[in-house]
Amino acid sequence: MHALTSPYCLSSYLLSSCRRIILSSSFDTRVSTSFNCFSNPTAPRYYSSGDSSAPTMSRASDHKPSEKARKSPMVPRPSASVLLISPTNQVLLLHRVQTSSAFPSAHVFPGGNVSTYHDGEPPAPDHPNRHEDGEVYRYAAIRETFEESGILLAKNNGFGRLIEVEDGEREAGRKLVHKNEVPFKTWLAKKGGRADIENLIPFTRWITPTNVPKRFTTQMYLYFLPLPTSQAPVSASIGPLPTTSEAVIPPPTHDGGLEHTAARFLPAAFWLSMARSGEIILFPPQFFLLHHVSQYLNPDVPGALEPDMLRQQRKELRDFIYRRREGEPSWADACISPTGMTKRLEDGRQILGLERAGPELEGSGRRGVKEWVCFVRFTKEGPREVDVGLRSEVLGQGKEAKI
Repeated sequence: MHALTSPYCLSSYLLSSCRRIILSSSFDTRVSTSFNCFSNPTAPRYYSSGDSSAPTMSRASDHKPSEKARKSPMVPRPSASVLLISPTNQVLLLHRVQTSSAFPSAHVFPGGNVSTYHDGEPPAPDHPNRHEDGEVYRYAAIRETFEESGILLAKNNGFGRLIEVEDGEREAGRKLVHKNEVPFKTWLAKKGGRADIENLIPFTRWITPTNVPKRFTTQMYLYFLPLPTSQAPVSASIGPLPTTSEAVIPPPTHDGGLEHTAARFLPAAFWLSMARSGEIILFPPQFFLLHHVSQYLNPDVPGALEPDMLRQQRKELRDFIYRRREGEPSWADACISPTGMTKRLEDGRQILGLERAGPELEGSGRRGVKEWVCFVRFTKEGPREVDVGLRSEVLGQGKEAKI
């Protein structure tokens, strides 16, 4: 489960070097990093020192690298997260507890750190596959989704359909797996199932910037739950999961308040609207991915959708993720290590570049997404006014620039 369990107050040297901290781990719903170092809204200039008491004149000794500065950046820990899509093309988000150490009260995707006990041994830190989609990451994504929401992305060994486990057994299994009392694969095998790792769709990777003490390499996935089998229109508005799909899918539930207070499916556009209005907190990576999903899944939030339309929307989103773009990697292959830009929007919001993949991948040919940027305003309670835009429009030259 999530290791985001304690409020973050980073040391003063981090506040003065938080050039890229704001995306320290917003892309990992479990990892223990620090967005909440921006508890003081006057502290971050975000990529400059927030120490108003700093000396106005420098001395020679000020320019000597400190012992901390000479240290190599921490090795990113492997983790995974899932954008889980309901039979009506809604997205699952979990509401973190208010007392959480990271993302308090924020809405996040299910996910967390790779566990050697449950998922297998990840590639070594210097191995090229460390930052690529692989079986270990896929097992972690499915296990964490089960632990955190109760939804089991596993196939029946006999029929190849999603496995159905009685409510009491399923809840008992969540606790056993969470407490490391039984390996996830072993528990699944006893229930006659296997993790459905084949149907996870890679959807970007995010690597924590180097100036953050705890770093992560997080593989994001998309997973489509089975569509309704009936040809009758189904509601795309708020409501329970339909019972006409090929398997009975239990409604998502939180983990008993350990890390989350709610688990809920809503259309991506609804989540974005609530974030823009300030009703919920979304960190930049979650907002960024939801923005792109919303372009394909229920973009107009109709009252009812035919199964054929739901299927077509999924196909278009899948094609978008795998499509090769001129001069850019596909969304399945993109690796993003966010960096702060010196320019800001006219309203003072900070701009995040998404084109770099991080130092671990220098010379590998891997890269992020150059054509898009995120912008955000950090407040005492977390990120607000998060949004995304095309780089050419946000950072354009002359009068058309939106900065």
